[in-house]
Amino acid sequence: MSTNQFLSILLFLVTVSSGEIVLTQSPTTMAASPGEKVTITCHASSSVSYMHWYQQKPGTSPKLWIYDTSKLASGVPDRFSGSGSGTSYSLTINTMETEDAATYYCQQCCSTPPTQ
Repeated sequence: MSTNQFLSILLFLVTVSSGEIVLTQSPTTMAASPGEKVTITCHASSSVSYMHWYQQKPGTSPKLWIYDTSKLASGVPDRFSGSGSGTSYSLTINTMETEDAATYYCQQCCSTPPTQ
């Protein structure tokens, strides 16, 4: 196996009607080596109260990973952290491990309607 582990980061652009909030993640994809620090950002088109993050691996359903911007879901390793406010949020993996290779989604809360 290559020493580079791939993190697939979903760029989720929503086709919106008036009043909806659009979330844009970056980067869209990235490669990282074990031990590396990784940061994924999520930009909201308007200010939101909180951001949730989900992790999804191939063939499985998305799992809640970080909620209310910075709270780790049960079982999530503490090498993960979340931060941000307003329109700018991020998920950070302090020291990447092979098992962290996945797709990560952001979901805003609590503006109406919710967008992911």
